[in-house]
Amino acid sequence: MRGVIRKRREFLKLMRACTVDRGYFTVTDIQKQAGVPRSTAQDWINRLLDEGCVVLKERKLGRNPAKYAAISALPSSACRRIFTTVDGDRVEIYHECMSNACAAFCAYHHSRAGGVLEDVMRDGPLLRERAHLGQSRIEIGLHPASAVGVAGVEREGNDIIQHIRCIGGPAYSLTDMMAKAEGVCDVKIQKSGGLVEGSVRTRALVHLVIGLDDTDSREGGATFAMALALLQHLETLKGVLPISHHIVMLNTAIPEKTTGNSCSYIEIAIPPERYEDVRNRALVFIQDESLSPEWGMAFRRGFSIPGIFRTFGSKARSGVVDEKEAESVAAENGVELFGGRGRIGALAAIALSGLPHEILLRPFAPIPPGS
Repeated sequence: MRGVIRKRREFLKLMRACTVDRGYFTVTDIQKQAGVPRSTAQDWINRLLDEGCVVLKERKLGRNPAKYAAISALPSSACRRIFTTVDGDRVEIYHECMSNACAAFCAYHHSRAGGVLEDVMRDGPLLRERAHLGQSRIEIGLHPASAVGVAGVEREGNDIIQHIRCIGGPAYSLTDMMAKAEGVCDVKIQKSGGLVEGSVRTRALVHLVIGLDDTDSREGGATFAMALALLQHLETLKGVLPISHHIVMLNTAIPEKTTGNSCSYIEIAIPPERYEDVRNRALVFIQDESLSPEWGMAFRRGFSIPGIFRTFGSKARSGVVDEKEAESVAAENGVELFGGRGRIGALAAIALSGLPHEILLRPFAPIPPGS
């Protein structure tokens, strides 16, 4: 047994060294370096494949041998999730990274590169980029040029394809990491000198915003906690990808408020066919969990907020809005309302969605126009 363990260690060391050096190894590589028959090298590769220490990177194709890699030598991907939502001819790209620093790096260089990107926002490790469909020329290179940028975004059936140009570290991310991120369907790469161009394919998902208010009572509870619980509940559903949770301050002088008069909204990405199921499950959850009979919920698909809808949100922060006005605004802006008095705050939360925390949390902060 000790001899087998020693041999296993030796073969795995060779495989790791080849993986670090070239990114893969073949049966011939191991055969030559270990000085063993080809059948012995193949037997050890098969054994370590079964153990999960080795993965098959490329199958044998014609004269091209199969390529393998030792898992422990592969770089762990810094890219956790990459996915996209669509609203008309605009796309929002989400890239969640393991590192705040990496997210900041991409945000900085993507902003400088410009291209089809209209806006670049960062919330901790989550990079959110709003773009329009189309192509644009961008200049990529070494400092002081941008190291990475989005040159184009196109829709192909039910998919969104990002066209990325990069160099250096970002090129390594594109070639070795992005394909491993949750939400990515495929990555295709082309190299030209030091530049790497790639297309990243993701599903064209629906952006769903859910507003929530009046789920607490004077005896306990908090709407922000209920919204977070709802977000955690919905992300367990197949195909649902969580985006964010936000707290919104409304008119602090409303007498019906429990404390400071804040509401919440959450954002999720869903397949188009899952909308009704997600909405119904969210309603059942709040009906069961709310501490107040006046709970209100609002549902809207899309991330673009028209100016007149944004104005309603501003009014809810400075004045008094009745339910009849809220129902009219909801109908005009494709919002479904459910529940009691809290529908007004839930609708206002969606009307103010997409604004930075610094504005959402300051009830007297000026509201910029819609997007």
